[in-house]
Amino acid sequence: MLTTGSQQLTCTPLNTRTIKMPRSQIAPKPSQLPRGIFCPVVSLYKKSQRQEVDLEASYKYFVHLIRGGCHGLVLAGSTAEAVLLSPSEKQDLLKVARKAALSLGAQNYPLVAGISGQSTNESIRLANEAAEAGADFGLLLPPSYWAKAVSKDVIVDFYQEVADLSPIPVVIYNFPGVTAGIDLNSDVISELAKHPNIVGVKLTCANAGKVTRLTEEYSHEQFAVYAGQSDWLLPCLVGKGAGCVTGIGNVFPKSVCKLFSLWEEGKVREATDLQGIVAQAEKACKEGIAATKYGAGYFAGPPAGVTEPENFWPRKPYKPLGKDKQKWVVDVMGVLADYEKSLPDKYASKQASETVNGH
Repeated sequence: MLTTGSQQLTCTPLNTRTIKMPRSQIAPKPSQLPRGIFCPVVSLYKKSQRQEVDLEASYKYFVHLIRGGCHGLVLAGSTAEAVLLSPSEKQDLLKVARKAALSLGAQNYPLVAGISGQSTNESIRLANEAAEAGADFGLLLPPSYWAKAVSKDVIVDFYQEVADLSPIPVVIYNFPGVTAGIDLNSDVISELAKHPNIVGVKLTCANAGKVTRLTEEYSHEQFAVYAGQSDWLLPCLVGKGAGCVTGIGNVFPKSVCKLFSLWEEGKVREATDLQGIVAQAEKACKEGIAATKYGAGYFAGPPAGVTEPENFWPRKPYKPLGKDKQKWVVDVMGVLADYEKSLPDKYASKQASETVNGH
């Protein structure tokens, strides 16, 4: 009973079993993303004037991430500097990633490729090229070149038409920070979820409300929902989400995967404690690609066998991290360094010495 002024209010306990929310009756999608942690892999370049993509270094790095337990890799996304990669480079990286997975015995390992174009036609072309190179899914941002012209109808038609013609299932990518502020709300995403070739969404808008609304309407098999950062992985999982796609996976893949597995095992207290530390480490990734790549090179490069700092520089005209910021990144991310080293690999350790020439 609550007293407000001269009035007394009686509160009846809520019996959630009497609440019947409508659930979607759409069929499960034929191809489904697994639950877990997906790493949007940074692109590695050679120490040369043209900064060609370094496929040898990339192979070693892919092996490191897969061996560390990542449930899937995302290539040619925003963290990979996709707009700075040529079509052939994107395809080469997909082929090398597949080779790395097979070398570890990871059959049917999920590879997600960025297929974001500014036109419907370009996105369909990118989807076909990704499929030819071995991608299992395509990650698609909304168009944003003329942001004021991007209405709800434009967005819905864009995704549905790409999904109609894409040879691989489409994952919606909502990242207002790289799409001129265009932010897909849960109603638009829910409408798109009904398409038989649209299988999930990555929410880099950090809006946990969208997770709970979408998972209340759709099961994972119907439409999968992922956080776009690991600093709110647990809130996403509490809301019945499926996992996350996170840049810090480039730096500490085993730690982020351990956070997910603790939740899956019902070890909520340990997961909650680790979530706070992971969130602190990921703070450095908020500073941009240069900071993420420097952290990856400093912490993950040596155990992966990729020891040239220039491999982890951004592609020109963008600059590598300055000395002062480098120290800050090491200090911030370093809270997870020892913990990462204490965790076992998912796959047996091996030397990633196989040549990738010719893929």
